[in-house]
Amino acid sequence: MRFHCGESMTAIDNYLPLAKAVEAMGFAGFVVPDSLIYPQASDQEYLYTKDGGREFLENKPFIESFVLATMLLTATTRLEVTSNVIKLPVRPPLYSAKLACSIAALSDNRFNLGVGLSVWPEDYTVMGVDFAKRGKRFDECIEIVRGLSKGGYFSYRGEFYDLPAAKLNPVPSKPLPILIGGHADAALKRAAHNDGFMYAGGGPGQLQPLLEKIAAYRAEAGTGDRPFRIFATEIGDEGGITIDTVRRMEDLGVTDMPVIFRNVYAVEEDRQPLQDKIDAHARFADQVIAKL
Repeated sequence: MRFHCGESMTAIDNYLPLAKAVEAMGFAGFVVPDSLIYPQASDQEYLYTKDGGREFLENKPFIESFVLATMLLTATTRLEVTSNVIKLPVRPPLYSAKLACSIAALSDNRFNLGVGLSVWPEDYTVMGVDFAKRGKRFDECIEIVRGLSKGGYFSYRGEFYDLPAAKLNPVPSKPLPILIGGHADAALKRAAHNDGFMYAGGGPGQLQPLLEKIAAYRAEAGTGDRPFRIFATEIGDEGGITIDTVRRMEDLGVTDMPVIFRNVYAVEEDRQPLQDKIDAHARFADQVIAKL
């Protein structure tokens, strides 16, 4: 199991010292969130809160994900950074590919591109992108990013994008990992065709049927023999994420566990001192990581 710092929606000055600290503790990586805007009004419910509310995002700082990933990678030497997740279809795919490839090349392949759909129509509206057929648009974006990340000339003609033969330089020296977030069947099928799945959290009982579906989709697609990473986020105080928790997740096939030691969905700004965050990760490293 690889462990990742999942701290997010915190004061922007916390990220750099926390990344350096968890790297020294033996964490494998850091996951970074993505959000473009917070609209003044919306009727759309949020999928990952109990009441569907998204008021917790009010006044929470969100650094552009590619920028934050670059900062963390250039300040560390071993940590991976994984986007969790970039709202890919609201962005121009060629530019997303350019950013991802540049970051991966600069960091010696330590960047993983986690991507997903935005379920909020406002994100599409402000970016001038049609909300309709967003799933198909997403699929085309993934194909373009993957094709351009391989180096050499790549062309693409689809329903939404028409890219004449072009190439990017630099590109990573290893294939750019593309991981898929989302819990709908369409997301699970996309994950089966790509390099991994990013689970937003909810415990082994809710995760198991999703992974069973992914396994079936991978078998159907003929991708079952490829390397595949499964990120499953655990939220709670460090005492609640035990070795037993980790073992249960490993038995399900989870390869990577981002951990968060506070309620990131609280409808308030994060005022937890930086040292408290570092101490919580240090205790987890001593009580769990060091004993596995």
